[in-house]
Amino acid sequence: MPASAPKPDLGLYVHWPFCRKKCPYCDFNSHVSTTDDSDAFGTALCLEMSYMANMLPDRRALKSIFFGGGTPSLMPPAVIGKIITHAENTFGFAPMIEITAEANPTSVEANIMTEFYHAGVNRVSMGVQSLDDDILKFLGREHNVAEALSALETVRHSFENLSIDLIYATAGQTIKAWQNTLSQALAFDVPHLSLYQLTIEPGTVFYTRQRHGETLNLDDDSAADLYDLTQHVTAAAGLPAYEISNHAKPGAKCQHNMNYWRAADWVGIGPGAHGRFTITADNSANLQRVGTATRRSPAGWLQAVKAQGHGIDTHTHDAADAFAAEMIMMGLRLTDGVHIQQIENICGPRDGWLDHGAVKQAIEDGWLDGNQTADNGMVTALRATEAGRLRLNHIIAMILR
Repeated sequence: MPASAPKPDLGLYVHWPFCRKKCPYCDFNSHVSTTDDSDAFGTALCLEMSYMANMLPDRRALKSIFFGGGTPSLMPPAVIGKIITHAENTFGFAPMIEITAEANPTSVEANIMTEFYHAGVNRVSMGVQSLDDDILKFLGREHNVAEALSALETVRHSFENLSIDLIYATAGQTIKAWQNTLSQALAFDVPHLSLYQLTIEPGTVFYTRQRHGETLNLDDDSAADLYDLTQHVTAAAGLPAYEISNHAKPGAKCQHNMNYWRAADWVGIGPGAHGRFTITADNSANLQRVGTATRRSPAGWLQAVKAQGHGIDTHTHDAADAFAAEMIMMGLRLTDGVHIQQIENICGPRDGWLDHGAVKQAIEDGWLDGNQTADNGMVTALRATEAGRLRLNHIIAMILR
């Protein structure tokens, strides 16, 4: 990256690993516990934050903080406030910083979100997951539809910046049923929706059940029909997709997740958290993309932080071509796509990381749109088409060297 290039945005991810119950579809680093020492974990998170901050090549004000899990809404508000204050003292805050906490729509957690607001949280992502009681039971959720709707009403009194998470394409779900759920969610007039197709991940209860012969999600063609419906319904309601699974009103994109998809910089703290940031010299040949991943076991992580100030388990250094691949993989998830020239400016000539013939083929197949220069026909920008977004993993494997 040229020395004069602007520094990328910096975010902070905070992982709270504890849940009251493990959902059968969840492959996140979450652990059922009712006896965790919240104060000890809060102190350890601040210690690890300081350590990670000292690893950065420079200190920049945070543009976003994201409390994920696990179930962050089980955190004591005092611990949330302590972490936010420590983050501000450590990094400083950019104007209009986005501070998000994930929450479950139970009455207890919904009521405590007011205290989160006073602690500094200004955005909530509610894990509603469905507005169908049968599907909620199938997904192993603790709440029912009535509780979810009540929780949404409670939380929106404190938070204008509110997102709803929903899962669809469960076995037997019809177009009509999903359309009804979408209509209910849109009726809340929230600025953001995260809409995920159910995928069966290794290591989950659903994965074991699927291997034993159960059908838990829709076939690809039926899921694609629901995906197409999702795009049209949300766009008509003023929340078009800006990423494969995320929809927002103008100005309401999740800034923290945009940091991931733009392959910017972030620090990750807590058990099983990942962080990535870039170290550059005067030219791209000396660029390194640093990755950190902490110990997944909450007890092991806490012990490590107490002993050495951090729980880092793996520490990687990727060269420029791997960073280019990251930017392609993440950026093509966005409806805006990627700017190839910008990636070249950071990572060096495209010949080292992009297959020109495969790109041309993907454009001819209608999977990618590409802006091209008038003089030599070189692609300057790429974005996935609607058809391409349904097979994005395949396209990425095609075009990357």
